[in-house]
Parts: sequence; structure tokens; C-alpha cells
Amino acid sequence: MSILNLFGSKLAHPKTDSKHLSVFHRRHFSSTCITIPHSPAVDDADSEISSLSVIRRFGNIPPRETLVSFFLYYQRDFIMDAVVSSRCPSTPQWNIDRPFLTGHFHQEVKSTSGLVESKGNSVDVCLESEKPIGCYNASLQELIVTDDLLSALTGIDGRYISIKKVGRSEDSFSFHVDGSMDLALQESAKRIFPLCKSYLLINQFVESRSQFKSGLVNHAFAAALRALLLDYQAMVAQLEHQFRLGRLSIQGLWFYCQPMMGSMQALSIVIRKASAYNFVGSAVLNLLQSQAKVMAGNYLVRSLLEKMIDSANSAYLGILERWVYEGVIDDPHDEFFIAENKSLQKESLTQDYDATYWSQRYSLKDDIPSFLANSAETILTTGKYLNVMRECGHTVQVPTLENSKLINFGSNDHYLECIKSAYDFASGELLSLMKDKYDLIGKLRSIKHYLLLDQGDFLVHFMDIARNELAKTPNEISVEKLQSLLDIALRSTAAAADPLHEDVTCSVDTCSLLRRLSSLKDLQTGETVAETEEPVSVTGVETFYVNYKVQWPLSLVISRKALTKYQLIFRFLFHCKHVHRQLCAAWQVHQGVRARDMHGTAISTSSILCRNMLKFINSLLHYLTFEVLEPNWHVMHSKLESAKSIDEVIQYHDFFMEKCLKECSLLSPVLLKKLEKLKLICLQYAAATQWLMNSIEDTDNPSHESCKVLLKLRKPSKKPNSPTQESSVIQCVLKFEREFTCELQSLRPILSSRAQAEPYLTHLAQLILGVGMDQQM
Repeated sequence: MSILNLFGSKLAHPKTDSKHLSVFHRRHFSSTCITIPHSPAVDDADSEISSLSVIRRFGNIPPRETLVSFFLYYQRDFIMDAVVSSRCPSTPQWNIDRPFLTGHFHQEVKSTSGLVESKGNSVDVCLESEKPIGCYNASLQELIVTDDLLSALTGIDGRYISIKKVGRSEDSFSFHVDGSMDLALQESAKRIFPLCKSYLLINQFVESRSQFKSGLVNHAFAAALRALLLDYQAMVAQLEHQFRLGRLSIQGLWFYCQPMMGSMQALSIVIRKASAYNFVGSAVLNLLQSQAKVMAGNYLVRSLLEKMIDSANSAYLGILERWVYEGVIDDPHDEFFIAENKSLQKESLTQDYDATYWSQRYSLKDDIPSFLANSAETILTTGKYLNVMRECGHTVQVPTLENSKLINFGSNDHYLECIKSAYDFASGELLSLMKDKYDLIGKLRSIKHYLLLDQGDFLVHFMDIARNELAKTPNEISVEKLQSLLDIALRSTAAAADPLHEDVTCSVDTCSLLRRLSSLKDLQTGETVAETEEPVSVTGVETFYVNYKVQWPLSLVISRKALTKYQLIFRFLFHCKHVHRQLCAAWQVHQGVRARDMHGTAISTSSILCRNMLKFINSLLHYLTFEVLEPNWHVMHSKLESAKSIDEVIQYHDFFMEKCLKECSLLSPVLLKKLEKLKLICLQYAAATQWLMNSIEDTDNPSHESCKVLLKLRKPSKKPNSPTQESSVIQCVLKFEREFTCELQSLRPILSSRAQAEPYLTHLAQLILGVGMDQQM
């Protein structure tokens, strides 16, 4: 709100020309220690000045060389401000010592130069004597005080009114009057001192906040205050013109100054807080907003503060528009409420399990503008989406129409509509880019083929040709050989028709599945289990896993963490498949013995045990594939089709992985240990089956060769659960049966106790706990 608009109807004079305004200009430029070149117009104006002329308030006029240097520096300062870079330039020392060569420097010169220097510029020498003001009559005192007050309104000392700093504070001033002044005049002057103090505070704030380090918001706020001060100074010039014409008394001065007191004091409150806490950026905007709410009952003051807010917001708008329309942070003074961590690179998504690129590359600061607090997350996400497309080399910019520009943050919430429109565009554009150009759904379906084993023809072939290599310990395995065997399996099966099969690679872990799960801290469920030693006989079957090559930007969804979870499920499924193959081979051995009509108690008992083990492993595989992976995959796929943003895609995919890990019992160490123990018994039995069948065959048909086999079997063997010298074949089979049945029975209370809290375990219990019923019948 312009001060001239507030008081122009009462104060404007139709004949105020350049001759009259020259006095104000001289007053104004003298406060900045700059003089106007001598001209006849100034001489004419000086001839109209009475003995109370304001010329006596002027300090020493600097030489012309100083003025030229000042203008050169001042011009260079503006040029540097216009081309400011991300690295904030430093302010020259002379500008710090004598801030902009304005009012405070003038006061310092006067305080050191004394009254003698000011006497040389006086027209009325009689008033320059050291007489107290009480020596004059009341009417002359009023003229002197009024003239001094006009000086104080622009921050310049008068003859009998002085301005001093309080302590070392830069924004604390005190006004002192001659004690001999008439008491009524003293009270009248003191009523105007708050306005004078507000002017000094605002003027000093403008000077201090115009430096580079203050930031763009402070620069814009200071520019608005500077324009306000120009209107204020023009009003003082008009008051002085009225005073020279003899039309202004001290009561009239108070009448014209009183309405502006509220506005200037409200601004001074804001300035005091901003200076005390050195506010920049969002803090300044929040301060102005809160002060405007406090002054909601005063229309004029609130309107002025809203204009200050709009001016300060103009700098913030430029940063915000580039972010929500281009995905670029152009914030040289670190004022924006979104922080960028450049140390986090997108490559970490495919390399680091705990990568935080997506969540911490761009993050919200604490000092968010109050009017943007509700839409801060939307603003952050919009720029992140645009930035991803820029990282992909996909040039995109939100289309902006005239009505979608962020003009101001008024009460009509138009800026919220602009931000929502930008978010919708960025979200839809990035999602289309991921689905169409980078085939996100196709990548996920390919990962399902190779890591969740929904098409296992290549796996059967690979397990056949890599059997000997997988039987070695992890340190003995050649990963290069395994990779070549995997390539052969992929090219010789139906997977060869998939163009993405070349992204499949293999590797070997150094520890078992249980140990790997315990090392991933974010997968712990809080269950306390006894620490078990790493099995000595860990082979490539337990540690082999498949990797998958994922490029940016698909790594946002299929990150290293997501791939690790896929690999954990793959290792569990792969080992179950291996156990199933071994038991199938044992079953074939039993069928071969049955084909020779070699029926007996031992073969029958072993056959029933093999069938129960096969039923267990088939039930477990059926549960993992048809009860967990397939249903959850279809739910995720349908959600991905209807997703509105890439964040929803990431959320749905992460939920799918977490649910699969949980329902596959990989997040339950107690249950997983039981299943691993059961699989280990099955593998031990399958390994001993051939020896058992050979023992049965050689017992029925003794020969020289069979005796050698029996003698070999009766020697101590390194194989687990092999027959000893004292045990018979039937005893060995019964021992495997007891161990298997005991483990199944111990699994029953675990599943039963957890089935109520975790319903998915009900299906697992129904499938697995039915094993062994044939023996009980």
C-alpha cells in the first residue's frame, strides 16, 4: 500500500515542482553523502529556505572523485547481483565498513566532526550558537522542533533532537530532546519518535539484506521496502514543502503521520524478528504470513503486508516454478524447502542393498512455507518425477498456460491447482515412459519366469548339466562355468524365444540361506532363535542363485533390494526343486526293485517313507507356487495396471515382495529351520536309497560282488545316516522314518499356534500335516 495513496488527498500540493522537490532530493542524497551538482534551481530553492533551513543538517560533502568511485562500485554491485552464480560472491569490505554510504555513516561523520563543521553550511548563524532551545519563545520552539522532526523522520539528527544507538545493537535507537524544550512540545515530539525509529529499522534492514548472502527472498523483500521508503520520503518532502509555506504545525505533522504509524510499526516488528534470528528464505515468508494474520483486523496494514508477501514470494516463485515445471533446483542461496543430496547417485540402486537414492536424493527441509505445507509432498514428488525423465535423456516440460502460471499465493488457492496439474502431468508422463518405452511389466514378467520359476524347463535342463558343478563347495565352484551352462540351458529351451533371457546371469553365495536371511537387518521379524552353526557340507545347490540385469530407470522399481528378495525366494524354491528331483530318483530306484518282484518288509517300508517324503515336498512346492506366488503376482499385476504414479508402482511391488517372503516362511526363522531340517532328512534318505536298494538286492541274491557291496556298506561311511556294521537295512529305513515323523510332529504345534494370527499358514498346515497319515492307517 503506497503511503502517498494514503495521504495524497490531504497533502498533495498542485504546485509542487522540481524546485520544491529539489530540497527533498538534497535532503535525501545528503543522507547518503551524495550531493547534487550546483545548479540555479538549487540556488532558487535555497533562497526560499528560512533560517531553519535543513542545510545545516548536511555533513561533509565528499569530493567528486569519491562520488565517481561510489557510482562505479554501486553499478558493479548491481551487475554482480544480476549474474549471481551458485557460489555466493563476497561483499566488499568498504561496503561493510560504511554500508552503502547512507544515514549511519553520515551520523558517524557528524558525531566526530562536531558542530563547527555544520556551522559552515548554516544560513542563520544565530541559531548555530550553543544556546538551549528553552531560550526561544514557544512559537519559535515549535518551528525548530517541527524542522528537527522532519529531519528525524528521514533518520537525520536535528539541532535539538539527536539519534543514538543503544549499546552495540545495530537495530536499537534512542531519540533525545533538549531538556529545556517546552514540555508540551516534548510530548508531541515523543509521539512521532516511534515512526522515526521504524524508518531507521526499515532503512537499515534494506541496507543489510541487499547483500548477496541474504538470499533472493530477502532481496525481493528489501526491494519492496525500498520502494515503500521512496514513497515515504516523498511524503516527507511534501510535508517539508508545506512547512516552508507556513502551513504545517507540530499538530498538523502528527495528524499526517499518525495513520502510517501502524503500518511502519508492523513492518518494524517483522524486521526485528528477521534480524534477530537472521531469517532467510521460507522463514521470512512465514514471518510475514504470521504478521499478516495478526493484523487481520486492520485492513490497511494487512493490505500492505500482503503486498510485501507478494513481492517476497516473487523470488520464491521462480525457484518453485523451475522445480514443478522442469524438475530443476535453481537455488543459489539455499532457500528452497527441498534439499538435494548430490552424493547419492542413481547407480547405487543396482549396487547397494540399502540404497536411499529415491527417498533421500531429494528431501524436504524443516523450514517449509506455511502456505505450502499441505502440498509440500506433492511438490517434492512432482520435481522428482521430472528429474527422473531428465536423467533418462527424455526432455520434458510441464505445459504452462497463462492461467497455470504461479502468479502469487493469494487466498484463491490458484497455486494449488497449478501444482496439482503439474503433478498429474509429471506422474502420467513418467508412468507412460516406464511402461511403454522401458517395458516395466515385461521386465517383471521376465523376472517371474527366471527367479520365481514359473517356467522351469530351462531349470530342469540346467540342473542336469550342472549337477557335478553344483555338488561342489562354494569355494570350489567356477562361476564362469556355471554361467556358460546356464546360457546353454537358456538357449536350448523355450527361454530362447524370450529376448530378455540375455539379462539373466548366475552367481554363488558364500553362506546358507538361513545365514543370509539373518544378515539382512530389515528382514528380521523379532523372533529369537538359537544361533546355529553354518553347515559344513554346504554345496552349490544351497548357495546358487540367479541374477538379473536392470538398467535405469527400471532400477527405481527393481532395485538391488528387490532383486535380493527375489533371489532369496529363488534359492528356497531351487533347493526344494533339488530335493524333489532327488526323491524322484529314489522313487525310480524303488520302482526298479519292485519290477524285479523283490517284495518284502524292507522295500515296503522304504517305499512308504519315500512316498511320504515326496508328498511333503510336493505339498510344499504346491503351496509356494499356487498358494503364494501366483495369487500375489496376479494381485500385484492388476494393481500395476491401474497405478497412477511410479510411487504407487514401487509401493505395490514392495508389498508383493514382502508378502511373498512372509508367506513363504522366509521371515519366520523357527518355521524355516524346521522346513530346512525336513529337506535335509529327505536328501540324506535319497542319498542312502541306492545303497539300501543294493543291500536288499544283494541279500536276496548273494554273490561275490554283492558281498563286496554289503561289506562296503557295513564299513563306517562319511555319508549321513548310512547303515553301520550293526544295523540292518530295515533298521536304517525305520531310523529315517522316525526322524522324518518327529520333525513333522514338531511342526504341528508351530503351525497351529500361528495359524490364527497368520491365516496363510492354515493352507500350509493342511497340506503338510496330512503327510504320514498313510502310516497311521
